[in-house]
Amino acid sequence: MLQLNQIEKVFYEGTPDEKRALRGIDLTLNEGDFVTVIGSNGAGKSTLLNIVAGVLFPDYGAVSIDDKEVTFLPEYKRSKWIGRVFQDPMAGTAPNMTIEENLALALGRTKKRSLFKGVTQNRRAEFKELLNSIDIGLEDRLNTKVGLLSGGERQALSLLMATFTKPRILLLDEHTAALDPARAELITRITKDIVAKHQLTTLMVTHQMDQAIQLGNRLFMMDGGQIIFEANDEQKEKLTVEQLINEFQKIRGKQFANDRSVLSV
Repeated sequence: MLQLNQIEKVFYEGTPDEKRALRGIDLTLNEGDFVTVIGSNGAGKSTLLNIVAGVLFPDYGAVSIDDKEVTFLPEYKRSKWIGRVFQDPMAGTAPNMTIEENLALALGRTKKRSLFKGVTQNRRAEFKELLNSIDIGLEDRLNTKVGLLSGGERQALSLLMATFTKPRILLLDEHTAALDPARAELITRITKDIVAKHQLTTLMVTHQMDQAIQLGNRLFMMDGGQIIFEANDEQKEKLTVEQLINEFQKIRGKQFANDRSVLSV
């Protein structure tokens, strides 16, 4: 369903600032897989998502979605297949537009209709039902401008906008990292529910090891642009945060033995 073959990406090649961000990444997501990706800063996690989304093109290798090669297809042409939620709650929505207008815009990614034609009474009822499903009160605020929402409310809306057209692939880029613990827990719950309900094929980057263990059926650890550790569903069920820390220390060396800031719990 999603295949990355031998993906390489280098920034500032041939200069003193050369950075090899991805090194021969091979990754396959099957239909319905929910893969969580953890790693230290600079491990290549966000570069990986940007390659999948079409924000960046690889220097070498191939990207395929549903057996169609999309390696050099730009982001806007991949949007019909891909939904994405960013770390910043301010990204992915239009703050000066209402909740219902934002939802209509998201719908417009896959349907040829204008914004105002999209916000009909029937469509409004559909939006209310959709918002009611996450149970945070947004269904009664369809005409509220998104810029007035809290960070957690806005991130919940971003998640709905990215998923209610049922994309082939959902990308989650540390989408709870900017939230307080209570709101992060809420968005994590909503994420789990939505992905399970729609059986969405999902690739999620996170710094939080407990979240990476809790969500999904596969886990990858990245470092230095490579996948250095993998756990399948059965292995993941037995994993603990301490075991993940030990795996990272074992691979990276004892210099990280007392540095838990590299991967946060």
